[in-house]
Amino acid sequence: MDAPIGRFDRATPAPDCLDELTVPVADAVRHWHGSVPADQIVYVETDPEWADTAVFVEHYGRELLEQSANCVVVAGRRGGETTLAACVVLSTTRVDVNGVVRRQLGARKASFASMDTATGETGMEYGGITPLGLPEGWPVLVDSAVVDLPYVLVGSGRRRGKLLVPGKAFAELPGAVVLEGLGVS
Repeated sequence: MDAPIGRFDRATPAPDCLDELTVPVADAVRHWHGSVPADQIVYVETDPEWADTAVFVEHYGRELLEQSANCVVVAGRRGGETTLAACVVLSTTRVDVNGVVRRQLGARKASFASMDTATGETGMEYGGITPLGLPEGWPVLVDSAVVDLPYVLVGSGRRRGKLLVPGKAFAELPGAVVLEGLGVS
């Protein structure tokens, strides 16, 4: 199959290659429901040495820079309580942690979660965290620009491999909240 975006040697519907995904991501694909059929989520094998955005787009297609999203784990704190959440923004932007995220989580302080927390809580590799398969109950804050794209390149749960996901599917993830201005230049 040809990938809907980018130039990849191998593109496979995610339900047909669950063994390539981490357990939480494979479970999310296996139990997928929503207006976008699971077979429209595509897994593409990539070289983990080319995972950083600048090198990645040079190898797989410069147009991917405008069609890629980052998923980062944030921690909101208020009165001794910590809420973990995921934020999904275009890779050309950064997460407005101290504004939009802090207000949305009702937190006094918000920051990026540590690498150990992010990987330990998600069961995914650092640099490959994806909004599919996150722990139950987590808010998934999605910038509206991500939802507006036909397809979005995002992590697969591992540094090797990426997922190509129809943008509107992000709005249907468990715990998803679509927000204007989550990603800022």
